Amino acid sequence: MTDFLDEKRQEITARLKELKPLVEEYQRLEAAASALDGVGGSAAAASGSSAAPVARKVPGRRGPGRPKGSKTRTTKAAPAAAAATATPAAPAKRGGRRKAGRRKGSGTRAAQALSFVQAQPGITIPELAAKMGIKQNYLYRVLPGLEQENKVEKKGRGWYPKG
Repeated sequence: MTDFLDEKRQEITARLKELKPLVEEYQRLEAAASALDGVGGSAAAASGSSAAPVARKVPGRRGPGRPKGSKTRTTKAAPAAAAATATPAAPAKRGGRRKAGRRKGSGTRAAQALSFVQAQPGITIPELAAKMGIKQNYLYRVLPGLEQENKVEKKGRGWYPKG
């Protein structure tokens, strides 16, 4: 029984030695292919269509620490999706960057806060938060936005409607 095990161990060790250079070549070729994925041209498209048994880079996945929407993401659907989303947002861009979400002070909470300020001039943020049933920190962002739009003004701690 020990002779059989020793024989199998020797066969496995010999086969591992035989395959090691091939595995190293595979890893080098895989690294070269992934390096070429970022380079444009018809060769990149041809290599992308070949079916590789194991791929290190998963399409659509960012590397560690990469933010959502990172420019290095390479998928076939990404250029079409980026073009579709970039076209409507292009007029709103300033300085090449677009902030996500809607304009400050344009939400329903801002409208609700404005109606409370109009109904009770001089209301403070803590009073307003209690009436609206929300946290104060949200109102510390919303009311200055309304003030910039000349809808309300601050006098002391109270907020008053403008006009």
